Amino acid sequence: MSKDISTLEDIRLLVDTFYEAVRKDTLIGGIFAGAISDWPHHLSKMYNFWQTVLLDANTYQGSPFLPHAQLPVQQEHFDRWLQLWDQTLDSHFSGPKTEEAKWRAQKMSVMFLSKINYFREKGGRPLM
Repeated sequence: MSKDISTLEDIRLLVDTFYEAVRKDTLIGGIFAGAISDWPHHLSKMYNFWQTVLLDANTYQGSPFLPHAQLPVQQEHFDRWLQLWDQTLDSHFSGPKTEEAKWRAQKMSVMFLSKINYFREKGGRPLM
C-alpha cells in the first residue's frame, strides 16, 4: 500500500511526476510548453506551493491565479489537468493528505476557470 504525502520529498515526487505527464499530454502539454520557459523555476515554485498548501510550510509567496489569467483554456483543459493530477496521486500515494490534494486541486480548477471566464466576459484584467 502507498504512503500518504508527508514530506517535501513526497511533494517533489508528486510535482515532478505530474508535470512529466502534463508535458507529454496531447491536450494540455502545448499550453504548458507555451506558457513556461523555465521549467526548473516553475517546478521549484510548484514544490513551494504544494508544500505550503498540504504541509503548512509557508514556503510559497505569490499569487497563483495571475499566471493563468490569460491562458487559452476551457473546461476540457481543467478536466484533463485534474485527471492527470488524480492519476499521479493515486499511483504514488494514499491517505488523508492525498485526498486533500485532490480536493484542493478540484476547488482551484473551479475557481480559476470561473475567474478566467469572468475576465474574458468583462474584458478586464486581474489587478494582482
